[in-house]
Amino acid sequence: MNLQRYEQVSQAEDFASFKQGLIDFANDLDFGLIAGVLAYEHRGPGAKTEYVTISNTPTAFLEAFNDASNAKRDPVHQHVMRHSTPLIYDQSLYVNADAGDLWEMQAPFGYRAGLAVSVHMPGYRRFLLGVDRDKALPKDSVKLNRMIADLQLLAVHAQDAAARLLLSSKGQDNKPKLSVRQLEILKLTMEGKSAWVVGSILGISENTVNYHMKQLFKELDVSNKPHAVLKAMELGLL
Repeated sequence: MNLQRYEQVSQAEDFASFKQGLIDFANDLDFGLIAGVLAYEHRGPGAKTEYVTISNTPTAFLEAFNDASNAKRDPVHQHVMRHSTPLIYDQSLYVNADAGDLWEMQAPFGYRAGLAVSVHMPGYRRFLLGVDRDKALPKDSVKLNRMIADLQLLAVHAQDAAARLLLSSKGQDNKPKLSVRQLEILKLTMEGKSAWVVGSILGISENTVNYHMKQLFKELDVSNKPHAVLKAMELGLL
């Protein structure tokens, strides 16, 4: 694969160029469809996984593609959310997973066979990347393994751009509005200081520090201090 294709993706300056880079790469591999998904696993009781997707999914299939109930049953989705090993799929995978109806539903839109990979990222995130096409995969194992290797390398190159561009595509309005005091506490906590030390530095009581921290947990949708710091960093608040 041409190194320029990897750079086109990793150095993309905006959402549109990132998407086009992924599509061009898929086409070079002889796949007409590609989807990249940034999955962020929130922690704590009742927490859910949040997904931000970029793809060239056919318009007529978008509703089914984004249906969470379909994703829960989809063996490809289940695999990439649990494992880092590459996955090769065709109709047999769905049939063996008792999800043959899902394959029947997606096949007319070009999702008959494909490859999928997953990359672990910091902060309980995964970058999922898959390519699909309407014809069978090559029987030549050398050629197939080359495709898988290229896709894995693409995922590695794309993960940082995905975090940068897909999260920003959701808009800045989703960022919590933290007070100056909350940010001061977070910055000191990030340095490893205890609530008592933070209070001493800021001239407030330890109980007040803990109160602010509890409010921060709610604002950031986290359950402990390390996650609060990490989430604030991911959102560009620190």
